Amino acid sequence: MKDFDLSLYLVLDPVLCRDLGMVETTRAAVAGGATIIQLRDKDASTTAMVETGRALKQILHGTNVRLIVNDNVEAAIAIGADGLHIGQEDMNAADARRMIGPDMILGLSVETKALASAIDADIVDYAGIGPVFATPTKPDHKQPIGFEGLARIIKLCPVPAVAIGGLKPEHAADALSAGADGLAVVSAICGQPNPEAATALIAKAIKEARQ
Repeated sequence: MKDFDLSLYLVLDPVLCRDLGMVETTRAAVAGGATIIQLRDKDASTTAMVETGRALKQILHGTNVRLIVNDNVEAAIAIGADGLHIGQEDMNAADARRMIGPDMILGLSVETKALASAIDADIVDYAGIGPVFATPTKPDHKQPIGFEGLARIIKLCPVPAVAIGGLKPEHAADALSAGADGLAVVSAICGQPNPEAATALIAKAIKEARQ
């Protein structure tokens, strides 16, 4: 069983993070209680991704926080990341697993019940399910599913699930009640005046929702 905690999953956005930078945003988020950091930069070259990823790995060294790379297998392997996250359009999950080997965490974005029930738990380790709400950080996202849709999809999902899409601290209880193992956030931390405090607020909400 792979060891990772989906509770508070930060997806880095280079545009939102530009004032502080992705590395310093990560440092602050880890101090605030983030459990997973995903490096997502659709416009960066593999070389740039590797450079950023290695800087992130240094920050995460000695913590239990996992580093996941979005969509770039080559970068994920070169960084020595803990995992790879792919969307439905990026590549086939079985191909991704073959490329990264058995030990790396593999996450898959899922927007519908059919896609959730098609997941092979021998290949995929967790699913990112959403968008729960419409969100400007991903303008091409699918139709928002809301918490009822989230619950329906999670029910059919054979692997742990993290909810994503416009989530804030006040949504923690609803997301966990729908069966999510955690919340994935972007703008609730990236670009906030104090990312550490913003992360701590979400971490506190998740903790309280679990009590």
